[in-house]
Amino acid sequence: MISIQLIGIVAGILTTVAFVPQVLKTWRSRSAKDLSLGMFSLFCAGVVLWLVYGMATKDLPIILANSFTLMLSLTLLYFKFSFKD
Repeated sequence: MISIQLIGIVAGILTTVAFVPQVLKTWRSRSAKDLSLGMFSLFCAGVVLWLVYGMATKDLPIILANSFTLMLSLTLLYFKFSFKD
């Protein structure tokens, strides 16, 4: 039987890796005009809270997935502010 932690790890990998194509596309095009500042700001806040939750509960899949997701989404926010559209 698959452990519930393995399911969490796979889910975390999939949801985190889903951001990679957007980061690469934004980096290559040097344009973030189609990214919603409000959405990514709220998303980052939610990811921070998930990270805090994961640390409080010592849940490794939540900690790892949200750490990497936060890095990727903050990268997109950085692009949003730094690329001149």
